[in-house]
Amino acid sequence: MSEKKLIPSIDMRLSSLLEFNRRRELELEARSKTQQSRPTITISREFGCEAYPVAERLRELLEKKSGESWVLMDKALLEQVASNHNLSEEILQKLGEKNHFLDEMLATFSPRWKSDKDHFRLLCRYIVSLANTGNVIIVGRGSAFITQSMKNCYHFRMYASQKYKINSISRRLNISSEEAEKMIVTKQRQRDTFIRDFLDRDACDLSVYNLVFNNDRNAPDKIARTITEYVLSS
Repeated sequence: MSEKKLIPSIDMRLSSLLEFNRRRELELEARSKTQQSRPTITISREFGCEAYPVAERLRELLEKKSGESWVLMDKALLEQVASNHNLSEEILQKLGEKNHFLDEMLATFSPRWKSDKDHFRLLCRYIVSLANTGNVIIVGRGSAFITQSMKNCYHFRMYASQKYKINSISRRLNISSEEAEKMIVTKQRQRDTFIRDFLDRDACDLSVYNLVFNNDRNAPDKIARTITEYVLSS
């Protein structure tokens, strides 16, 4: 059973990214004299937590309260951009880059990192550029660690009981509890390995995050509202 079924359609979100770029250019022109940096939000989660409903609701609330454009980035969308050279160059040219952030982040890579270096470096390039621009919600991909030194970034993590995650995956993918449990163990191990091998960090290190949420006890809307209030009142 593919993990892709847990992620909303890529086409709609890719269109949203391009529209975000267009609107962003107009906003930057209108506020060219304003030096205030805009916030970026990263959301880390254990596999099985319902991060996408949180992120989508969060984007809606932030746009409504701030009156500005926000974009949601995740693994699938980042991978899609990275695989399309023309699209990736267009996005990066409009975003601009701050290479000292990228250089600092790359210096943290684990010496155990042996493969896929160029590809992940490209993904990091997008993450850093997006985070520096602001008004972006980034789900996963080690974004909390990659952007840790950036002062406009706020980091949040979601966790849940094994029972909650099994029920959630079983319901969303229409598979048995046994299949869901096996998938959770496998995918969580892969995520932990990714963070350890590429960034030499522990995803469960709570010192990285501004706030941590128990998905068992907090519905997506409540988490999204809490993050919105926290970020916009900072």
